[in-house]
Amino acid sequence: MATTSSYSGESFSDRSSSMTDEISNRASEAKQKASDIARNAADAFDEGRSRAADTLHSAADTLKDTARNLPGGERVSEFAHAAANRIGKAADYVRENDVRRMMSDVESVVSKNPGPALLIAAAFGFLVGRAITRD
Repeated sequence: MATTSSYSGESFSDRSSSMTDEISNRASEAKQKASDIARNAADAFDEGRSRAADTLHSAADTLKDTARNLPGGERVSEFAHAAANRIGKAADYVRENDVRRMMSDVESVVSKNPGPALLIAAAFGFLVGRAITRD
């Protein structure tokens, strides 16, 4: 025997089923919107990868050019050249890998090195916070 509400004659189980369907539909819509946003962000990032790689290569070239004129002698020059080579390798990596591959690589590094990853994330968050709050 179904319990009916006093205002519409609709059973409680019918109303709860209807509400469950509505919640399920809303959750599905939210999931789809989140997926669309993530896909759009990945696409936008992929479009900017070439420019970012070019900028990194330019920075590496500039560092290599100025390394020999830095004060501190041969040791500082070697350090600057090593840094420029690393920046160049980072530029190549950015150019050659899409955002999904980069995220996979980040997840792998973080799972293997959680402590340093946490410190880097905290430092990055601090720098972003400082950049946002600067006048």
